Amino acid sequence: MDVLEARERFRRLREQDGPVDPAELDAIWAALATVRPEDILGEWQGGEFPTGHPLNGMLAKAGWYGKTFTAVDDVKPLMCRDAEGGLYSNRELGKGEASLWTVEFRGETTATMVYDGQPVFDHFKRVDDTTLMGIMNAKGVPPEGPFYYFFLERVPGAPGTRAGEGS
Repeated sequence: MDVLEARERFRRLREQDGPVDPAELDAIWAALATVRPEDILGEWQGGEFPTGHPLNGMLAKAGWYGKTFTAVDDVKPLMCRDAEGGLYSNRELGKGEASLWTVEFRGETTATMVYDGQPVFDHFKRVDDTTLMGIMNAKGVPPEGPFYYFFLERVPGAPGTRAGEGS
C-alpha cells in the first residue's frame, strides 16, 4: 500500500460506524511516514479506533480531549474537559505527564511519547500535515499486541501551530 492509499483508508476507518480491524490499521501504519518529536509540538485533539481493545471508551469517559506537546520535555498526554468544559491536564489518570523521544518501533524510529509515571509509550506517524496516527504500547504487551489505536488532529491556531498548518 502506498501513502495515498493509506491516507484514504485511514479516513474511511475514522468515519466507519462499528469495529475496526487492527490488521487494517497495522497495514496503514506500515505505509505512513515517521515523524520527529520537534515536528509535532502543539495542541492536538484526539479520537480512537474501536478495535475492541480494553481501553476503548475509557478515555471518553474521563473527558479526554487530546494531547499538548509544549516542548519535547513538556507533554500533557491526557488533556481532558472538566464539568464546565475547561481543559486541564489529568495528571492523576496519566500518573504524571510525559516527554517526547525518538524510539524504534516495528523497525522504524519515530516520535514517541513516554509517560513519566507508567511504562506506556505512544508511537506516532504522520497521516498528513494536520493528522497523526498513534499506537499505544506498554510494558508486557507482546509484539503482536493488542495495541490501542488512536489519532490526533492538530488544533488550528493553537500555540505551537506553525504558519500554514491547520488551514
